[in-house]
Amino acid sequence: AMAWLHIADFADEVFLSALPFFHVFGMTIALNFPIFAGSALAIVPNPRDIASVVQAVTKRRVSIFIGVPAMFAALNNFPGIDKLDVSSVKGCFCGSAPLPVDVLQRFEQLTGSRIVEGFGLTESSPVSHGNPTIKRKVGSIGVPFIETDSKIVDLETGTRELPPGEDGELIVKGPQVMQGYWNRPEETATALREGWLYTGDIAHTDAEGYFFISGRKKDMIIVSGYNVYPDEVDAVLGTHPAVLEAATIGTPDPKRGELVKSFVVLRPGTVATAEEITAFCRENLAAYKVPRAIEFIAELPKSPVLKILRRELRAQEIARSTTAR
Repeated sequence: AMAWLHIADFADEVFLSALPFFHVFGMTIALNFPIFAGSALAIVPNPRDIASVVQAVTKRRVSIFIGVPAMFAALNNFPGIDKLDVSSVKGCFCGSAPLPVDVLQRFEQLTGSRIVEGFGLTESSPVSHGNPTIKRKVGSIGVPFIETDSKIVDLETGTRELPPGEDGELIVKGPQVMQGYWNRPEETATALREGWLYTGDIAHTDAEGYFFISGRKKDMIIVSGYNVYPDEVDAVLGTHPAVLEAATIGTPDPKRGELVKSFVVLRPGTVATAEEITAFCRENLAAYKVPRAIEFIAELPKSPVLKILRRELRAQEIARSTTAR
């Protein structure tokens, strides 16, 4: 990570340490890494408390912003942010979920910083990929870290390596990969095969070897035999001027297998109808990817590290359908 950031003297840096330390992302990147590097930590107990995050940036002069997409978006939308001095931020690392391009551009415009996205999971301690600051690709998780191997394999057998541009499962191998799940040999055998960690993420590479995540295998929606990745739908919804956040799931349908449904949080002070949102999607998505249902919601369910929990939305839909019967 130190080589990735290209910083001469980490002793002069101040890290934003707002991600929970009990989570592997916060523990390794926002706690262990700055301590190892000899940097200062601006500790914020709750990443949802965006006022405290902004205060840490302005008063502690945070220079390295470690966060997830919701934190970058929240700072962008913080009341009066244009009048505050957030220019101390120069380097940012984002993980956990795809960062919308408009959120990245707005944050970089506000701070003058540069955001790089990376990838990892608890089973890989967690980082396996990252964008080099000297040559990042927006929308990509970058390339494998030092001593880490990575490739894309077919979804059917998990053994055939796929060429650039073709979606398959992302697998990684390296010293940071776990030895196995504690007392869960069957799950370990599924996740670890010949030293390779099967991440459960669908991805592809480009001609230069950069990796791009399409979505999670568990989240993939199959509509009349076509694959729909919720992250793609959410990315389009996020570009609508009235949409603050969105989360898309698949709901059972006897004819098509599944239907696409999106939960939408509107920006404060804006108004939009489901018909308007659907029409916007039709202009920017293939027909089978367009949400068949739009539900406006005050807040999306999120984990302690502010990752949107689609599984809770799915459980809510199942409970509704069961009650309706």
